[in-house]
Order: sequence, then structure tokens, then C-alpha cells
Amino acid sequence: MNIRANILLRVYLSFGLIVLFAVAVLVRLCDVQFVEGPKWRAMADSLSTKYINVEAARGNIYSNDGSLLATSVPEYELRMDAFAGGIQDDDVFYSKVDSLAQHLSGFFKDKTPKEYARMLRIARRDSSRYLLLKRKVNYQDLKKVRTFPLFNVGKYTGGLIAIQQNKRILPFQALAARTIGYKNKNVSNAVGLEGAYSEYINGESGKRLVQRISGGVWMPVNEEAEIAPKDGADIISTIDINMQDLAQNALEKQLIASDAHHGSVILMEVATGEIRAVANYTRVSKGVYKELFNYAIAGNQDPGSTFKLASYMALLEDKKVDTNTLIGTGNYKIPGHTIRDSHGSIGVVTVKRAFEESSNAAIAQMVNEHYRENQSEFTDHLYNWHLNEKLDLQIPGEAQPVVKNPKNKSWNKNMTLPQMAYGYEMQLTPLKLLSFYNAVANDGKYVAPIFVKEVRRLGNPIEQFQARVINEQIASKETIRKAQALLEGVFLNGTGKSLASPHYRIAGKTGTAQVADANRGYRAKKQYQSSFCGYFPADKPKYSLMVTINDPKGLYYAALVAGPPFREIADRIYASDMQMYNEVTERLVGHTVYPAAKAGRSTDIKKVYQSLGIKALYAAKSPYFNSIDTSNGLVYQEYKDVKGQMPNVYGMGLKDALYLVGNAGLKARVKGSGKVVSQSIPAGSKIGKGLAVQIELK
Repeated sequence: MNIRANILLRVYLSFGLIVLFAVAVLVRLCDVQFVEGPKWRAMADSLSTKYINVEAARGNIYSNDGSLLATSVPEYELRMDAFAGGIQDDDVFYSKVDSLAQHLSGFFKDKTPKEYARMLRIARRDSSRYLLLKRKVNYQDLKKVRTFPLFNVGKYTGGLIAIQQNKRILPFQALAARTIGYKNKNVSNAVGLEGAYSEYINGESGKRLVQRISGGVWMPVNEEAEIAPKDGADIISTIDINMQDLAQNALEKQLIASDAHHGSVILMEVATGEIRAVANYTRVSKGVYKELFNYAIAGNQDPGSTFKLASYMALLEDKKVDTNTLIGTGNYKIPGHTIRDSHGSIGVVTVKRAFEESSNAAIAQMVNEHYRENQSEFTDHLYNWHLNEKLDLQIPGEAQPVVKNPKNKSWNKNMTLPQMAYGYEMQLTPLKLLSFYNAVANDGKYVAPIFVKEVRRLGNPIEQFQARVINEQIASKETIRKAQALLEGVFLNGTGKSLASPHYRIAGKTGTAQVADANRGYRAKKQYQSSFCGYFPADKPKYSLMVTINDPKGLYYAALVAGPPFREIADRIYASDMQMYNEVTERLVGHTVYPAAKAGRSTDIKKVYQSLGIKALYAAKSPYFNSIDTSNGLVYQEYKDVKGQMPNVYGMGLKDALYLVGNAGLKARVKGSGKVVSQSIPAGSKIGKGLAVQIELK
């Protein structure tokens, strides 16, 4: 019995010890979890580090004339380490915290001094190492904040933490915005040059070591990134900022006047294929238009009468007709349909006259009668001219052209061919059609349009682009010569006669096409597209131009709707481009007062003076110079560009002033017009990137 009792006693004692041990463990766990938990969690957090990417500054996008179209400016997120090395002493912190609150409140004006003081004191109490103060702060404001109490103790010890981010801005705002495009992290589709050339523009991300602190917030360990980011390369586009501004203004003015739904303008340099301007506007409300869609490269539509050029060229190339062949106008009947001329019959006329007056019946009759037995003979020309193919543009979004042939299921052997002859039963973008006209202007050499001419890094070219030749000679020289005469005749004797200029010759074609409803066809409602495609000067083509106005209200004929903006753009470009003028033969004789000139590019001013027979009194080697008033002649002072100093733009025109200010990394605010009479930052002053400068012109 005693033995049994001893065994039970030992069992109970052992069990008791186990229970006591378990209770002790449980107590210790509770102590670690609830009493010492914050300490150990903070220690665990302090031991958690990782590297994060630091975004590189995206490269700039420049216009053809050097103007800054898109750039990145630094923007900062301001935070505070309430226990930074220089302010760990309570006496230091609390003696200046109210003054800091007063400064922050007065500067940002988003909280009262009491609210800031309370926020800072709570951060100190809670040992906050990464308190958010303000987002989206520019560099100039950051410099000011660094002078505030506590923060001025030292760059790394005063508690201020500035996290740099990059903000993308367009100095000319809406100018060429759709062509410039944008980068959106949440959208995979590339838009414009920003999207197409992101591989160059993005640069290479850097690396920064961050440490997790209480609350799960990751704070940079060091002020600078461990691996510095590599800034992106710069893109030199073909866009001319002045021509772009002109194109947008002319298009918007006509859209408002016609109360049209949308429209586009494209300006292309004939020899190089470089796009100088692209404008696209969509009506968002009465009299208000915005750039929402790139109709120029993505707006597939029946081209209408502007396509007749291709039809006539096929006939001429195959020698089916000549320009003096006679043809009837008015009505032309095909099975199930009658093709009419909207202005009525002009009788039996020459092929050239039928083109000038844009007779639908004439071209439908000629194409149908000459190609009816071998319809693919006509469409083969269109395919040989690559009208059925994309242009393989440098920017995304180009629509696929739709050009039928007899093998298509939708081909109607009685109706498709004659209707294609005057621009129906197909889908082409404005840029596609303009490129074809440009080939005629270029004596038959068909080049693909380009939007980017060069990629530069640190000012050095790393890649250059030239227009791709689609076809060295789209037709015989004889056909091209006759096509050029047809296009010029439109302005001399035809539908474009009212738009002819007394100063220079224009060649082109009007086009008025009825727009089909997607579901109900052409009869659903009367909606038209007016277009005008051509080039100038006709005797020595330099620019080709396409204007398209969709769904104008009231008047809809192309000469009355698309014609005015075409003429306005052509006139102003001709007036401003000295290369289009004949050499100046008259000289200034007997004048004692020399003509005034703006300061600016030396090459431009030299050219004007040489044409006028004036010898300027200067010997400048730099590309820019500043003028000095004198009664003895034209004296100029050489412009010296010093990095980090405000340039002297006094006396310059806006274009030159913006170029120099933009190159210096400044943001310009402009007032007035004429030449610069004042600049808010004196020339020679020290400047920082992103600083704003007010420029006044008179």
C-alpha cells in the first residue's frame, strides 16, 4: 500500500510540475506578446530591409525647331523623421516645433499653425520616423522649406526627408498633345511618341535601400539612392511648333464655324516625308473641341472624290484615256443604281475638265467601261501602290486600309468597280491618302511619313531616322506629269478656283463624301465628310496638306468647308518660309536708318540682311546674339550660354526666347506679343531646373 501511495504521489507531483511549467510558458508568451510585443516588433521591423526601384527622369521630346514639347520636372514628397540625429534632444525639438508649425502653415496654407504643431508633437510622442507633411512640392518650394526651423539644422540631421518623383509636363499644353502622347502605368496600349519610344525615353531605374518601420511604412535608409537612375534619352520629332499651332487654330476655327463633329489636319514635307503638324479635334459641346482621337492616322473613312486622283492615274498609266479625251457628265446608270453629279451635267468635256469639276459620272463611266472585262487590272494598280497596306508608322494606332479586289466576298461585279472609281467601297485614313498625293508632288517617289528624326543621349545622336521609300516610282514620269497638271487645274479652272492664290500656285483636289451609318447605310441620314488634299507651291512642291471636316452642318461642299483652313495654312506657311520666295533683287539704297530686327538666331538674321544687301556690324560665333541700339549701324553682342545662369532673352521673339529658356530647364510664363521687353529673372542670375520665369513681350 505504501508503495502504491508513493507512486501516486510521484505522479501527482510530476503532473503538477508539468502544469506549473505550462503555466510559466503561457505567462511568458503573454508577456512577450502583449507586454514586450511592441519592442520586439519594432526590432523585427528595423531588421527588415529591401531594395525598391527609383524611377529615372524620362527624356525630353523636342520639336523640329528645338522647342521643348515634353519634359520631366522634379516633384517632391516631404516627410519628417521626428527623431533625426540633429533634433534628438527634447530641448532642441520643443523649443522650435511651434515656430516650424507657423512656417509650414504660412507657406502651404493647408492647416492652421495649431494643427501643424499638434501633428508634429504627436509624431514626436509616437517616435514617428516618416511623418507625411506634403505631396507634390516643386524644387523651389523645397529649397524654401529647408530653411525652416529644425529643418535648417542640417540636410541629413534636421529631420526633413524629400522623396523625389518626376512629373511629366507639356510646356505648350494642348499643342500636338495627341501626337506627343502619354505614358500611363495602368494602360498597356502605347499612345503617341511617349508610348512608341518609351524604350528610349524611360531610362534605367535605380535602386534605393528602404527599411520597414512601425505601421508597415518603408523609409529610405540613406538620403541618396544606392544605385542612381539613368535618365532617358531625348527624342527629336519632326513637328514644327509654329506650324502645329497654325494647323490647330485653323482647324478649330473651321470646326466651330461649321459646327462639325470632328476634323483633322496633316502637314507633310514633300521631299523628306517629315510630318510638320498633326491636328485632331472632336466636338465635346457646342463650340468646344478637344483632342480625343487621332483621326489623321486611325480615322478610316470613304475618301470620296479625293480618291479620283488614283483612278485617273490608273487610266492614264494604262493609256485607256488621255487628258484631252472627251467624256460625258451628268448621270451614269449601272444595274440598280444611278451615279449623279451633284452640280448637274456640264455636258461632254475633256477628261481634264471632268477632273477639275469633279464629275462622279465621268470617272465611274471611264473606269467601268475600260476595266469591266478585267476588273482586277484596276485594283492591281491600287495594290501596286500599296494603298491596301499600313504605312508602318513610328507611332501606334494606324488603322488598316480597306481596298477591295474581285476576290473579296463583298465584291459586286456590277457596282463595286464604278463606285470605287470615285472613292467609295473602301476605307482609307487621311494620312494614307495624303502620302499618295505627296508621292505625286515628289515626282513619283512614294515615301512613308515619319514623326521622329533622331534620338539623342546627353546631346549626342544615338539613332537617326529617314523616311522609308515605299516605291521609287509609282508611275511613269509622263503619268506623274499629267497628274500634276490635273491637280493644278483644279485651282486654275475647277472646284478650287475660289481658293487660288495670286502669290503662289497650289495643286490639289476637293472631296465631298457621304458618310455611311455603321448599321443603316448611306440613306439613314445625310452626313458628309469634306476634305481637301494637295500641295504647294505647285511649281516646286515643298509641303503637302490634308484637311478633313466630318459632319459639317449647313454647307458641306469641300471648297467651302475644308478649303478655307487649307488656304489659311498654306498662305501663312508661304509667307513665313523664305525658301519659297524668289531671291530678293531690290536693295536698300540711300537709307540712313537701318531696319529694326529682333535678337535671336544669327543664321536667320544674316540671311535676311544678305537678301536686303545690309552688312551687320558684328562678328559672333555663337548661334544666338543680343542686339544693341545704335544710330551708326546694326551692332550685335554675342550671346554666351552659361550653364546654371539665366539667359538674356531681351529683344528676342517668343520662339527664340522659349528655346533658350527651355534649354536652361526653366518654365516660361508668357505675356503679350512681339519681342521680349522684360524677364522676371535678371540675365546672369543663378537658376535651378524647374524654376518659373515671367517673360513679357511688346
